[in-house]
Amino acid sequence: MLRNLKDLFDNLAASLTEPAGAQLPAEQEHTLQLSTAVLLVEVMRAEPDLKATERDAVIAALRRKFALTDDELERLMELAHETARTAYDYQRFTGMMNERFTQEQKISVVEAMWEVAFADNHLDANEHHVISKVAGLLHVTHGEYIAAKLHAQAAAQG
Repeated sequence: MLRNLKDLFDNLAASLTEPAGAQLPAEQEHTLQLSTAVLLVEVMRAEPDLKATERDAVIAALRRKFALTDDELERLMELAHETARTAYDYQRFTGMMNERFTQEQKISVVEAMWEVAFADNHLDANEHHVISKVAGLLHVTHGEYIAAKLHAQAAAQG
């Protein structure tokens, strides 16, 4: 089973370039998982020092959003790191989200990004920039963006 799972996740990066209609429903779900994971990892990578608290926040957000086993989460994180390292824009990750996610789900992704940013009790300007850019690409309004930020900040403080 792990071999099949590995093969599936290995094919996800290639699926980001395929049109959504060309993918099977399971492939679309896995592509959404990878896209979400990459955006969360991008917030974590925005600071020069990768912190365990931020990694834990990424895993917690993915666990809340998707029903994945620990092995699946670990492989998804590895693939997200690989994909984020070679990513040149966020459009390929947000495009399918705009097609498949409701507005509430997109706001949830932005809120999860804020949770990652606040996980180390320090908001870096680069983290702020990444979240702002992604929120714009996801068509999250400024009010929704601020509400997500305040909600994540309140959760981080206690």
